[in-house]
Amino acid sequence: MSQVVDVRHRGAYAVWIVALMVYLLAVFHRSSLAVAGLAAAERFDISAAQLATFTMLQLLVYAAMQIPVGLLVDRFGPRRVLLTGALTLTAAQVGFAFADTYVLALVARFFVGMGDAMTFICVLRLVNTWFAPRRIPLISQLTGMVGQLGGALAAVPMTIALGQLGWTRSYLIAASIGIVLSLALVVVVRDAPGTRSVTGPAMSMGHIRATLAASWRQPGTRLGFWTHFSTQFSATTLALLWGYPFFVQGEGLSDHTAGLLLTLMVAVMVVAGPVLGLIIPRHPWHRSTIVLGIIGSIVAVWSAVLAWPGTAPLWLLALLVVVAGVGGPASMIGFDIGRTSNPSDRMASATGIINQGGFIASLVLVVAIGLVLDWRTPGGGSDYTPAAFRWAMSFQYLLWALGITQIWRYRVRARRKIMDEEPEAYGRVRL
Repeated sequence: MSQVVDVRHRGAYAVWIVALMVYLLAVFHRSSLAVAGLAAAERFDISAAQLATFTMLQLLVYAAMQIPVGLLVDRFGPRRVLLTGALTLTAAQVGFAFADTYVLALVARFFVGMGDAMTFICVLRLVNTWFAPRRIPLISQLTGMVGQLGGALAAVPMTIALGQLGWTRSYLIAASIGIVLSLALVVVVRDAPGTRSVTGPAMSMGHIRATLAASWRQPGTRLGFWTHFSTQFSATTLALLWGYPFFVQGEGLSDHTAGLLLTLMVAVMVVAGPVLGLIIPRHPWHRSTIVLGIIGSIVAVWSAVLAWPGTAPLWLLALLVVVAGVGGPASMIGFDIGRTSNPSDRMASATGIINQGGFIASLVLVVAIGLVLDWRTPGGGSDYTPAAFRWAMSFQYLLWALGITQIWRYRVRARRKIMDEEPEAYGRVRL
């Protein structure tokens, strides 16, 4: 009996590792524009608002695809959807490497967002299938942690590659990794133990609408959505596009130091993920309290940076990326809340709904920063001033205010629902 358990254990980790590498590559492609923002502005001769459109389009496609991808996973299984995502990402980055006009580059980033959207939900589904329930929170946090290493690989190494190899060769090399991982995915990944591919029943539009409505009516799903919304957008916006220009032009740092700060933020995500993965199973009734504390620390440090007379000291900027970095894995708490608030047959739809939260917030912030920078930069162009960046980054307070209000609102509703359905458990529940 123990031998059977050991064989399945090895198989589970092999499936997870290959799927995880595909997710890491997706994060790399998603983040690769962060350090190439200024180069892209020169290559395509575009304004800040047009530059923000790259990330805006990518995030919009990602967010819009979450629920359809969840339904596709239910219908065709995670393996086939994940393979489609990996191939789409590879083709999109090849197109981005050769794009010489703004329109062609936008088309390429559209498909980057589409391929990216097909990865994370698939990996979570494989984790939920292959691992015991008590291990799922930790493995899910490790998934987010390792995936964020893609952001680190898109920081300093991509900066060096762009400087040494140029735009086209740098993005072609990055795209070629997808071919190798696609082959590994075909060979290793299976939808379930003993089954290479699982095909679910066809779903009617009526069934889809009913499933999504039931998931959205669940207060725990909405609490997970606003958790994801409020914790992720600051780090995502820094990592995807505006962190590098903010540190270089807004805070007067060198290119190298700015790249190191972005790498530090990813390193913090790597460390914070497993820590939260160990804490959450031990304190499941205090998840929203932990979330509110993390958001409060992010708001406090951003306030110190924006209020600092002149450029902020390096230690304070380092603290900023540390607290913002913790927000990345903290967003995973939203999925855990959704997992424990919905039946198994609604997990895909609930996960898709929750995963939209942070990317909708990031999308709004990326666009708002670009618009404010153009508004506050005299004469237009890309020579953004520190004052313009302070105006632009202050837009985050509107999103934090909305997110904190909704977290508080829906944790009250979730507690009330528990009190109505399980009154004997209410005294010990703290969502």
